[in-house]
Amino acid sequence: MGADRPNQASHKARAAERRHVRISVKVRRSGETWVKSVIADLSVTGFRLQSFMKLLPGGELWIMLPGFEGRRARVLWTRGHEAGCAFEQPLHPAILDHVVKLHEAGIRA
Repeated sequence: MGADRPNQASHKARAAERRHVRISVKVRRSGETWVKSVIADLSVTGFRLQSFMKLLPGGELWIMLPGFEGRRARVLWTRGHEAGCAFEQPLHPAILDHVVKLHEAGIRA
């Protein structure tokens, strides 16, 4: 995986507030099987994925948040076994709140 990571200026220009979490999710690339992974940050616009899948910036993947169907996302950057990803369509704020509350209650998918 490359070391393509946004610079400090882009961190300050985030489109949405990040929620620090550690949630088990399932991810897959198109045409492949689902793999268990973890997200460490979540916002309505994207997430930070921790996974052993080989991902490249610009690549597409699907993520299944606990209790929801798969959603398409694009890889923005990678560093080791982490990747910053953006949802194709932003999450509704109620979905974000629901997933974070599940995390806070200790429920894992």
